[in-house]
Amino acid sequence: MPAPRVIETRGGRLEYAAAGEGPAVLCLHGGMGGYDQGLLLGAAAVGDGFSVVAPSRAGYLGTPLATGPSPEQQADVCVDLLDALGMADAAVVAISGGGPCALQFALRHRERCRGLVMISACSARLEIRLPWQYHLMRLVAHVPALAAAFGRYAMKNPERALVRSLPAPEARARLLADPEAAALWLALQATIGNRLGDRMPGTDNDTARFRAAAGWPLEAIAVPVLAVHGTADRIVAFSHAEQLAARVPGAELLAIPGGEHVCLFAHRSDIRARAAAFLARTTP
Repeated sequence: MPAPRVIETRGGRLEYAAAGEGPAVLCLHGGMGGYDQGLLLGAAAVGDGFSVVAPSRAGYLGTPLATGPSPEQQADVCVDLLDALGMADAAVVAISGGGPCALQFALRHRERCRGLVMISACSARLEIRLPWQYHLMRLVAHVPALAAAFGRYAMKNPERALVRSLPAPEARARLLADPEAAALWLALQATIGNRLGDRMPGTDNDTARFRAAAGWPLEAIAVPVLAVHGTADRIVAFSHAEQLAARVPGAELLAIPGGEHVCLFAHRSDIRARAAAFLARTTP
């Protein structure tokens, strides 16, 4: 995995990593994430043929929360990142809690945004009850050795960890039958116990802001949008994608029947094919 770098933006210090060559794709991670999970998002969703740029959003890993606690500020910082890299524009691929930053990037910087791919992404007020795992991880984050032990346990018992995310046996079988998806899933699990305490400020900030959000003016988005979402998502309800597809002019919806929040891994090949075709249409 490429080593992260740091730049100074109008908001403050920003950590990011980049990989690949081709049209720029800005990959925005979700909760408990960071640049490493952004790179994995790019690998799973778009594959080769793109320059994947993965920032650690505010409050995650090497990016202080003060750099941009709001989705609007995070979008502005992403523009600074593109400027620093000499990139005129980028498509945006966002997952879960990366969704609001992606929406603001399209709303505030239309000329820099070629399109949005929203995967299991938050695009409305988050009303679902927080899972018990979230509260457990907040406690574990205060004890680095325990957090690391959780990560090691997940790596040694991947199928048990997988059951929590994909309770349906057919979904687990589908993921494990795809060697690339299984490898990416294991890589994602390996990040969870790594510096968990440095991932929680951003996670807590996102959670509080999204649960209090009044909504975003989705009708004003004027770039191509593809919403990908599992119909059985227990973290970000499927209604987020339905609203997004209904309110953004011309938006496309790829519904994954019975898909959970991690449908990107269980349905990697289908989602990547649709995302690649979408991104090809947004690339001059």
